[in-house]
Amino acid sequence: MQYFGGGFNYIYPKENIKLIEEIIKYGGAVITEYEENVVPVPQNFPKRNRIISGISDGVVVVEAGEKSGSLITAELALEEGKEVFAVPGNANSKMSKGTNELIKEGAKLTDNVFDILEEYKH
Repeated sequence: MQYFGGGFNYIYPKENIKLIEEIIKYGGAVITEYEENVVPVPQNFPKRNRIISGISDGVVVVEAGEKSGSLITAELALEEGKEVFAVPGNANSKMSKGTNELIKEGAKLTDNVFDILEEYKH
């Protein structure tokens, strides 16, 4: 699934065009709550994250800096009583600060898909 912080006429980042084509090709969903000509602006992304969290069974955070939008999504998932998984990263990497903090706060440490599948097989 891919969700936009703007309308369909403004795919951001542009590199996602091929990803979107693949998602559609294999029957996935591409959604937005914005009209087609709405330009993606920073304040739209936290709003987008609430939708992502809301329609998900759980959230996996692979990489996140200290002020990452992924952390907003994880926080929303926790508020909704959903599972949050985090992939640990190098303690010296800025892009691992968020995921490592999530693990310290109780997110389920995961380093492979089987950790997640195990959680949902019951």
